[in-house]
Amino acid sequence: MTSPPPGPSYILTFTAEDRVGIVAATTGFLADRDGFILDSQQYADVESGRFFMRVAFTPAGRRFPADLATLRSDFAAVAEQLGLEWTIADGSAPMKVMIAVSKGSHCLNDLLHRWSTGALPIDVTAVVSNHETCRALTEWHGLPFHHLPVAADSRAEQEARVAGLFHEAGSELLVLARYMQVLTPDLIARLAGRCINIHHSFLPSFKGANPYHRAHALGVKLIGATSHYVTPDLDEGPIIEQAVERIDHRASVDDMIRIGRDTEAQVLARAVAWAAERRILLNGRKTVVFR
Repeated sequence: MTSPPPGPSYILTFTAEDRVGIVAATTGFLADRDGFILDSQQYADVESGRFFMRVAFTPAGRRFPADLATLRSDFAAVAEQLGLEWTIADGSAPMKVMIAVSKGSHCLNDLLHRWSTGALPIDVTAVVSNHETCRALTEWHGLPFHHLPVAADSRAEQEARVAGLFHEAGSELLVLARYMQVLTPDLIARLAGRCINIHHSFLPSFKGANPYHRAHALGVKLIGATSHYVTPDLDEGPIIEQAVERIDHRASVDDMIRIGRDTEAQVLARAVAWAAERRILLNGRKTVVFR
């Protein structure tokens, strides 16, 4: 047999203290159970001494475990022996994602279009917002929209509702698609490694309001966007993806805003896709992205 029959697929990801034999033990485990490897990537960080690996595989014989629970149980012994921090996910099931947005719709619109056309391997569970602006767009796509306004004296209650909706729907990732609110440390801790943000890459030079106007006034020649995991350090979490577009003296403020929005949408979509495909592993304050 040179290729496996069509069927379910699985994705194993892990990190560990680097040592000899990790790849051999992992691939040997799969070979002993008729696991057919579809894609395998690994990276040894010599600076931190950590090893990272992602393996996509599928059943290819009778010895393969009957279900995902059994597969995980069988692999647990190998993981314990090697000291792995690991997950095995069903690669056939789209990741459940909840999206948070404020008034700006460009990133939300892009994500929903990619999702609706099958270009993004996610299942959107809901859209939450502190404004009503994006309700029509969300409901046009047949998705639930939750208006959760924020006030200084109700932030804890509002975030509790966000967290409740996230967990009730079985969501695995919260995407801040231009959600213009700073999350509290409590919610950030509850969603550690499961919350992605997007922002323009003028930071830290142009914090606050009207960044494009101030960048234009100083003749900035590069417009960019950064997607990263959310941490208590505002806009300084582990970076997933970045992109830039070069401009010149002819670009108006409106030109810069348009280019910036397009760049943000593209960068966020790539970050969400890689997260859904289990391609991102945290490496301290950085990420390993198996593209």
